[in-house]
Parts: sequence; C-alpha cells; structure tokens
Amino acid sequence: MTPKGPRPNDRAPAPSRGEDDEPDLLATVRDTLATGEPLDLLVEVSTLVAAVDPRSRSPVREASPEVPSLADLVGSFAGVDRVETTALLAGVAVLAPDEALRGRARRQVADRAHQLPDWLLRLGRAQPGRTMAATHVLGDGETIMVEVTLPGTGDLAARTVSAVVYVDHNLGTVAKDAVVVPGLLDELVATMQAHDDAPGDTTWADLDPAAARARLTEAIDTGALVVPPLESETWPASRPLVEWAARLLPEGGAGYRRPDGDDPAQAGLTEAFLASPQASHLGDPDHRELAESMLWFATDHGPGDPLRWSPTAVEILLTDWLPRKIAGEEAFLAKAPEVLRALISYAHAERGVRAELTAETLQAVDQVEPDYQEAIRSPRPQGPTALLAAMGALDPEGTGGLGAGLEGLVEPGQVVLEVLRGAVGGEEALGALDDRALPDEAFAWEGVDPDIAPAVSEVLAACDRCCDEALDVEYRTACRRFLARAARGDPAAFHRRGHTDTAAAVCWTVGKANDLFTPEGDAMAVSDLLGHFGVSQASVAQRATTLLRAAGVPGQGSSSPDDLALGDPGLLVAGQRRRFVALRDRYGEG
Repeated sequence: MTPKGPRPNDRAPAPSRGEDDEPDLLATVRDTLATGEPLDLLVEVSTLVAAVDPRSRSPVREASPEVPSLADLVGSFAGVDRVETTALLAGVAVLAPDEALRGRARRQVADRAHQLPDWLLRLGRAQPGRTMAATHVLGDGETIMVEVTLPGTGDLAARTVSAVVYVDHNLGTVAKDAVVVPGLLDELVATMQAHDDAPGDTTWADLDPAAARARLTEAIDTGALVVPPLESETWPASRPLVEWAARLLPEGGAGYRRPDGDDPAQAGLTEAFLASPQASHLGDPDHRELAESMLWFATDHGPGDPLRWSPTAVEILLTDWLPRKIAGEEAFLAKAPEVLRALISYAHAERGVRAELTAETLQAVDQVEPDYQEAIRSPRPQGPTALLAAMGALDPEGTGGLGAGLEGLVEPGQVVLEVLRGAVGGEEALGALDDRALPDEAFAWEGVDPDIAPAVSEVLAACDRCCDEALDVEYRTACRRFLARAARGDPAAFHRRGHTDTAAAVCWTVGKANDLFTPEGDAMAVSDLLGHFGVSQASVAQRATTLLRAAGVPGQGSSSPDDLALGDPGLLVAGQRRRFVALRDRYGEG
C-alpha cells in the first residue's frame, strides 16, 4: 500500500504541539526526530522493543504486571494519531521480532498522512554491506560486524551504520554485548585496530554474509536462554537492531560448529600431549584421565579448540566445571592443576601463542588453584541441586530454602518448578508426573535404520549386561529408551568402530539424569559403573555429548549447569520421579 500524504525527501517532520501531560516517550521521539540523525531514532525504537521482549526477563524475577507486550504497544500507538507514534510504528515495522507485528505496524504507517523522513519511510529497503569477524588467538570470543546502508541520497557514510556484536564462547557461544554506531565499517575497523594494544593477537577477516547471519542468529538465540539474562549498557537494548541487520543478510550459511568427540582430528590428541616434552613428568593413569577430561572440556566448551586456553577458560574449568562434572576422590582431582599447566604449555606451543599470553594463562592457574583445592574437598551439589545452586536459588546450607541472592525477588517455587519442567519436558508432563516403576520393556526397533542395526544391537547388549549386573530393570528400560531415541535421531552417531564407550555413555547419561552418582540418588560411584566397560569418564562423557545431540536433547554444547534436563519422564526411574514429585508438590502450592 502506498503511504498517504506528502513525503518530502529527508526533511525533518513537523513536530506535534506538546502538552503539559505529554508522555515522556513522545517528547523523546520528537526531540530525536529533530536531530535528523537516523541512528538516534533507531536506537530509541530498539530500546523500546527490547524492553518489552519476554527474552529480557529473568525467570527468577517476578514479571511486572505493568510491562506491556509489544503487541499492546503497537495497539496503543495505533490509537494515538501523532507524528511521534507514526515514527515509532515505522521503526517497529522493521525492528519487531516477528513478521505479523511488522506487517501490522506497516499498515498503520501507510494509513497515516504524517510527514516523516524519507529514510524512515523507506527503511525496509536498507541494504547490507560488508561483514567481518575479529577473533583473538586465545579464542574466548568473536566480534562479528555487519554494515547496513540506509535508503536515501547524499553522503554514503552519513547513511551507513555498523553493528558490532561480541559473541562469548566461554558462556556457551552467546551474544553477550553489542553496539550499533554510525559510519562505514572500514572506518570503524581502522579505529578499533588503532586502539588495539596487541594487534598481532587478533585476526580480522571478511566473513561470508550468510555465515554471519547464521552465527548471529545462533548466538542470540542461545544467549536468550542464559539465566540470569545477559545485560550491559547497550544489551539487550541493541538486540532488535542487530536482529534486523542479520535479517538483511542471506540465509543458508553455516553457524558455529564444534568438533565431535569422534572427529579423527581429535583422536590421538591425549597421546600426543602425554608424549610431549611439556608432559614428560606426567606418568600415572590419573594424569591421562584428567588430561582427557580437560580436552573434553576444551572441545565442548569455549571456542571448541582443545589447544586454546585462556585465563578465563582456566577459571571456568577449575572453579566450576571440574568440581561439578568430574566425580572422583580428592587425591585424584588434586592433580588437575599440575596436568593443566603442562597442557597449557603444550597447547600454546602447538598454536604458536606468544610467551606473554602463556605466562598470563599459567598465572591464572596459580591464582585459582587454592579455591579449586578447597572446592574438591567440600560437599558439592549436583543434579537438580547443582542447577538451583548455580542460579542462587538455594540457601548456602543446601536445605532447600531461598538463597540470599534471590531474597525478595522470587518465590522459591518459580525457580524449582522451572528446573523440574526442563527435566521432565514441560508443565503438562510435570503435572502428570507419578512415581510408578518403569516397566520391563523390550527395545523399540521401529524407526531405527537397518544399516546401523548391528551396531545398535552390540550397544544394546552391553547396556543390558551392565544394568542386569549393577543396576535394575528400571534402568535397563530407561537405557533402552534413550538408546532407541538416539539411534532414530541420528544414525551417523553409530557409524564408528567399537561400541563399548557408546554403551557406557548411554548408561552414564541415564545415571546422571537420575542422580545415580549423588547422595540425593543412589550414590553409586562413577568408577564402579564405568568399570563394567573399562572406559574413562572423560571418553564416555564426550561420547555422551554426541548421543545427547542425536537424541535431540536441547542445550548440548553449552555451558549450562543443567545435567539432567533430558525432557522425558520416561527416562527417569521411580526414585527420581518420586523426588521430583515431592519438590513439585512442595513448591507448587507456594
């Protein structure tokens, strides 16, 4: 539909006459339009859209009844026929997250006769320009840059804006911060490089536009799942602007890809490290298993490169991941810092990292080690308790009360029930949860590719033997169900030689989901379970990640502390569901 009324080219709008009780928003928009700077208005609209985006609300904070939805705002703007609301609608018409709202806003603008800048009326014709990525040698994150040219005539630089987005790999490859600035991307990059104290540590390169869109979309979507939500002075206020810039780019690109645990390039890495001069003093089996665990961490977290270590990665590994993920005796875990120092030295030598950065990373081990040694000698929550503790939802004594960090912000039930919903597959599944024992059930071959049937049969037999000898019928049924789900989901996960570690991974995963290895569950030692297969915890955990992805379990490859959210009550034994039912009933009433 053609907009009604005169449309002067790039002319500032005639402002509406203000009133004493005029809303602050309209006054701000009027002043912003008067500047004639497109980015001023775009930032204002982006901030407004982000403020009412449900993704910006923390699930551990009570939602304010005063916060409207974006649809409500569009409706209120439609009911006020002023140039300021028309300008807001024109911005929403491109920045709203869904097409339905964008179309509704476009129709409202088309039906009005207000004079708006030509660039604003034709904002839907904006064109993407150059896309680039800047990556640091240690791989903590990546900066993605997208140039956008606004419609209109005149100086190109004056009509160009550049979105700069920082993607943090250590937090799970998430969009953590962003800013949108005026000007050409070439000029911005030149300024950033001029202020880089160590230019040799950062690589600047053009990025395929489709890949830029895929990476930005993936990082934004994953970042929206982080609890509490990531916030800065400009994030998530700039998120609608960044998503708009990404939508201008072509589809079909490849997002972030982490190496699979079965990747041939990863095979032999432990042996290569242990055979290196840096590891000449590491000789006992504990060193090997710890090295495997660290390489698993580096592959599945951070940048996905097991030979890139930064001070931040060291801190995450020692203060959180190893104490929480790896079950073992104190004497075993205490050796980790020694192994890590050798691994850092080896990895940096392989990647050609300069000596100063290696020294900083090794110093981080020294700084964190005292806290690590204390942590492994202290009781540590796992399973659902670990997730609640990580969110600050439990009291320091772990008695199930509300943590001080959330005091007054949320009812305990909000947090606890959110964890339980993730564990069993949603609100309806949680409401229907019972503690009846799983039946003795045969393996379901329906939907399994015949080409992988021999491999699956071998894994199934090994799982059954372990459950018969060390567990029970319920665990056997749960393992069979999980195995069938993974086999149907991705047959390629079974195209490999040797299936012992796959069987171990099935039993380990189901055990973790049921708190088998914690005091809250049956308190079985991980080493006792894996002893049936003769594999290490690190190798089986890597294999488990592949199976979880094959089974379609969400959130794999992130640094989320939730180890139990398989999202299927049919994979939980009666004892675990009984614990969940008790939590549901206790907190649900509140």
